[in-house]
Amino acid sequence: MKKLKVQDLILIGVYAAMYFLIVSVATMLARFTIPIYNSLLIPSVSALISGTLYLIVINKVPKFGAITLVGAIMAIFFFAFGYFPLAFLPSILFPLLADLIQYKSKFPRQLKSYLSYTIFSFGLTGPILPLWFMKDAYVSSLLKRGKDMTYVQSVFEPVTSVSFIVSMLLVVVTSLIGLKIGYSIYNKHFLRKK
Repeated sequence: MKKLKVQDLILIGVYAAMYFLIVSVATMLARFTIPIYNSLLIPSVSALISGTLYLIVINKVPKFGAITLVGAIMAIFFFAFGYFPLAFLPSILFPLLADLIQYKSKFPRQLKSYLSYTIFSFGLTGPILPLWFMKDAYVSSLLKRGKDMTYVQSVFEPVTSVSFIVSMLLVVVTSLIGLKIGYSIYNKHFLRKK
């Protein structure tokens, strides 16, 4: 397996910055179009619109580690900006798993892409998974950050077992749709014609 070179790292830095911008756009789209459940659906909205960039990453830097580094930019953001402790872990673990599938598995090429992109998309679930699995610690964290109980109640209003299942399933569905759209755009605008 080829190792990452300096030029690769520069490209990855550019793609990671682009991914951060796409996630920011997805966050704004969700906030202004999806009432109450918007924060739970940010990973799925991001998955829907990031497919083209993912294909650019795996085609322009086809080396193990590139996917992990792109995902790690969100881990750094979650860690640096005071998100719930451990919220950064999925942004490293899921992209690492996606990297393994993309470059170490024997699946057919397109299946690998869909599978690795779907796994990669779960990297943004770090800030929301504790809402279901670490509620007491999450509430304590919000209160320590100066939030009042009215705010805390508004955060947990949409958090149910049904919303967990729906939001996780939507990550899978929008990842598949997002990569399908991504292939259309990539093949039309980025694929070199022979």
